[in-house]
Amino acid sequence: MQDEQAAPSDAAGEPRQLSFALVYGEALTELPQDLYIPPDALEVFLEAFEGPLDLLLYLIRKQNIDILDIPVAEITRQYMGYVELMKVARLELAAEYLVMAAMLAEIKSRMLLPRSGEAETEEDDPRAELIRRLQEYERFKAAAEDLDGLPRIGRELTVPCLEAPAARARRLLPEVSLEELLLSMAEVLRRADLFESHQVTREALSTRERMSEVLERLKGGAFVPFVVLFSVEEGRLGVVVTFMAVLELIKESLVELVQTEPFAPIHVRIRTSESLEETSP
Repeated sequence: MQDEQAAPSDAAGEPRQLSFALVYGEALTELPQDLYIPPDALEVFLEAFEGPLDLLLYLIRKQNIDILDIPVAEITRQYMGYVELMKVARLELAAEYLVMAAMLAEIKSRMLLPRSGEAETEEDDPRAELIRRLQEYERFKAAAEDLDGLPRIGRELTVPCLEAPAARARRLLPEVSLEELLLSMAEVLRRADLFESHQVTREALSTRERMSEVLERLKGGAFVPFVVLFSVEEGRLGVVVTFMAVLELIKESLVELVQTEPFAPIHVRIRTSESLEETSP
């Protein structure tokens, strides 16, 4: 017997019509007369099974039947009803559904056959193989549901992906002792000595050129201090070249040296014809 559902009523107690849709804010309580809905416009499948064992397990759990004491006749009737429903819905039946239907029909026929007491004790229960397969499938299905309940990346968990910053490798400085540093310095100096080379170049100063320079400075005929002829910037080489130039000029009787008293300053003068007559006997 099916109970009738009472229609909702407003505050005054009068029945109120339910609206099944809102169009532009207005509630619709009746379908339009010119609305055509094809018969196959919408199909809803509330249950989906992954095979015949899944279907049998669903039927057993739905009626709270002990899996060890399956009423084969009732389960077979419900199973075949579902198979017929799938045919009406134009679903392609897999071969395993038909195999299971044949297996249930065989078990049902064996259960309906009359058997003696001795045959019942010797013959196994026709449902034993089916019960074993259902128990095994139930264990695997429970394990699959437990695995599906675990957190999954992309469903419950989201792994952030960020670009790692450019890492710079830190170079560790080696520990060097003072003794190792001194040995390395000595090795560098030893290698430098191997690449040393001596180059002999012509001297930039010439005695002949310095003789001409001295005569140019003495051209006026006056006495010039001997120390004025030397230049400190030329260094030792300039002093030697200038001294040799003066000696050559004295040797060639082109200049003369004059000193009034011992340890007095020495002066240099160019020799003229008059000075030559004064010195001649």
